Amino acid sequence: MPPHNRRALLPLLLTGLMLGPGARGQEALAPALRARIDTAAHAVLTRTGVPSASIAIVRRGELAYANAYGFAQLAPKRPALPAMRYAIGSISKEFTAAAILLLQERGALSIDDPGGKWLENLGPAAGASVRSLLSHTAGIRDFWPQDYDPPDMLKPVSPQQIVARWANQPLDFPTGTAWQYSNTGYTVAGLIAERAAHQGLFAQLRERIFAPLHMDSAYDFDAAPLPAQDATGYTRDALGPPRVAAKEGRGWLFAAGELAMTASDLARWDIAVIGRGVLNEASQRELSREVQLANGAGTQYALGLHVELQSGHRLLSHGGEVGGFTAQNLIYPEDRIAIVVLTNQDAAHAAEEIAEDLAKLLLVADSPKDAAAVAAAEQLFLGLQRGQIDPALLSANARSYFTPEALGDFRRSLRALGKPSAFKLQRSNLRGGLITRVYEVTFARTTLLAVVRSEPGGLLEQYTVSPK
Repeated sequence: MPPHNRRALLPLLLTGLMLGPGARGQEALAPALRARIDTAAHAVLTRTGVPSASIAIVRRGELAYANAYGFAQLAPKRPALPAMRYAIGSISKEFTAAAILLLQERGALSIDDPGGKWLENLGPAAGASVRSLLSHTAGIRDFWPQDYDPPDMLKPVSPQQIVARWANQPLDFPTGTAWQYSNTGYTVAGLIAERAAHQGLFAQLRERIFAPLHMDSAYDFDAAPLPAQDATGYTRDALGPPRVAAKEGRGWLFAAGELAMTASDLARWDIAVIGRGVLNEASQRELSREVQLANGAGTQYALGLHVELQSGHRLLSHGGEVGGFTAQNLIYPEDRIAIVVLTNQDAAHAAEEIAEDLAKLLLVADSPKDAAAVAAAEQLFLGLQRGQIDPALLSANARSYFTPEALGDFRRSLRALGKPSAFKLQRSNLRGGLITRVYEVTFARTTLLAVVRSEPGGLLEQYTVSPK
């Protein structure tokens, strides 16, 4: 969906490992890594003013850590707890797509069926396949492009009324020729799932996904607001104070964004995606395979999931936003890592920022080679601030680069900055037989990028520094 006070934002509770189905004590994160995760989350909440965040971490395919920070409610103040539910918005689309794929496994439908086979009165969208609806390539017009709730969306509506109003408009483009995010497409897909299963969508999810995965907190946020013991959603106008957000009327969220749950339960779904715990192999492949347009161009989207290669790591992801809440879900299947961040303010980027910061920490923590490389690169940087580097560490090309003049420039331009306050790996990849790592080097008043390329044997081929 439309993907302050410092003391008030300090975490009150809970640095606790949440163990349950899919979690084992030996998978817990080391204290130093937990502390860095907590610090990263605090920093984003403090900077953005978002009231709270609830996180869950999957590492080595197991639920390893869950924590909550800040306040789930501001007046009166209630600290955020890992057991509280947050609305997850458009992350719900992953579950709608999975429900459709489970129906295909049973032979109840095919994702290549045209929508008109299942629903009447689809107008120009009748020929769009279920696959195109789930991949945002159908061309069906989105009913909610805004990052706020228009007045009509505060009133109840039926999914059928949404379809009648928006699906009967001209397609924004011929099906399969472009990619454009469309909540309407998911409303249509949800109705198709209900027609094919002869069962409500949430009931299907509860029976075939939530119960098997022990996702006991899953809640139909479309049907009713969260109970009082869960997080309260907030909104802000410009830089004004947080105010309790209005909730969308019943029917608007449905298959496009109806779910709420704890961060740990969303992480249990991520574990199933990593380990293929619900879908069969063919369905799992369909869920996570990038959809291509008719001209062969990739969309970087599968079925309810964004798909990309990030510094050599395959990433499946989705964000979510509904009134009062934003969320981010990152899954690195081959690394067996997943990161869930749920926050209780809409139109904010805190969930995304926290998730990205935690991904950097976890991907480095799970790679001893990267962790050692960070330490070595930082020591080399400190040496370059003094105009020094050991020639024995350099390839022949790098020795030719580090002339006395170059070392003098490094010393004169970097020495005055002092010791970096942070030295972080941003990304790594292979190119031309060299291992390339890019580091962000942070000082009080500036941030630099260090690009380090090394031979597989360890000799440095490059160490360059530039402004970020």
